[in-house]
Amino acid sequence: MTLTFRTATRDDVPAILTLLADDGVSRDRGFGTVPEADDARIWAAFEAIDADDRNELIVASDGAEVVGTCQLTYIPGLTRNGGERLLIEAVRISSARRGQGLGGELIRWAVEQGRARGCTMVQLTSDKKRADAHRFYTKLGFAASHEGFKLAL
Repeated sequence: MTLTFRTATRDDVPAILTLLADDGVSRDRGFGTVPEADDARIWAAFEAIDADDRNELIVASDGAEVVGTCQLTYIPGLTRNGGERLLIEAVRISSARRGQGLGGELIRWAVEQGRARGCTMVQLTSDKKRADAHRFYTKLGFAASHEGFKLAL
């Protein structure tokens, strides 16, 4: 198996949506089925990400099969002496492929993208219900250093 990482294309969107729906926490939020690929909001979101040089929608592929995804967002800020932060969001590995080290490869690759860009910090959030994910991120060197807050609109 040779895992490759690349920027997602429009053709990858259905596979990405499948990965995002293949998750118990997502199903609890009402995302239990794959949204229609012709949903205008989905395509508008993809186009906005694709057009923004501070956002990258990434797929991890094993041959022609998309087995993972994440979104990288580069955030400028005045803290840390004006250093840019890398936010890693919407990390998913196909449930059929979990436990094979693919998630670690994806995260290490993403961290290297931030390092190469000169980021001074990598951050991510993980739902409090995802105990396995918390252990996974801790093993990769991340620290649960902050308490996060969200407000659904």
